[in-house]
Amino acid sequence: MDIGLTGGIASGKSTVADMIRNYNIPIVDADVIAREVVEPGESALEEIVQSFGSEMKAEDGGLDRKRLGSVIFNDEEKRKLLNSILHPAIRKRMLEEVALYKNQGELHVVLDIPLLYESELNHLVDRTLLVYVDPSTQLKRLMERDGSTEQEASERIQSQMPIEKKKELADAVIDNTGTRTESEEQVGHVLRKWEII
Repeated sequence: MDIGLTGGIASGKSTVADMIRNYNIPIVDADVIAREVVEPGESALEEIVQSFGSEMKAEDGGLDRKRLGSVIFNDEEKRKLLNSILHPAIRKRMLEEVALYKNQGELHVVLDIPLLYESELNHLVDRTLLVYVDPSTQLKRLMERDGSTEQEASERIQSQMPIEKKKELADAVIDNTGTRTESEEQVGHVLRKWEII
């Protein structure tokens, strides 16, 4: 079974991913792959350079994220263009990694995809698991994590699908508002219910 792991920003998804890893279940991380596909020599990086200019390359030959970020920040068209390059490359690499694990005899693989619903990637998985925190906890954690103001944190949260909406779409929810132990118990419960462990 392929499981899509997702959550809102600052919901503690990485913490829950680590809990799942403790059961020796392989995890394919979209954020890690997103960095890999723009490394020197990767075709997605070359496409970005062709579309946005040679100044998008950093001195080490990789992607100058900061410069690209400033170009797409307030430009919806350019952001769409970037996504049309990155998303297929990330999706392809993720599916290759899943296939590799399956060929090694793994029965279950978790795809850790922060924007699973926003990117409409839930068709890639059999079930979805949402890491949830209530909105006020989410805001507080994001401000603490990034040192951002309340307004900055609110804007970042609002740029994603509302966590309550994700809750409706998920097959199972880990409420990560409480203690780590409480979250670990919920993870174990879901994995047993789905007959993964």
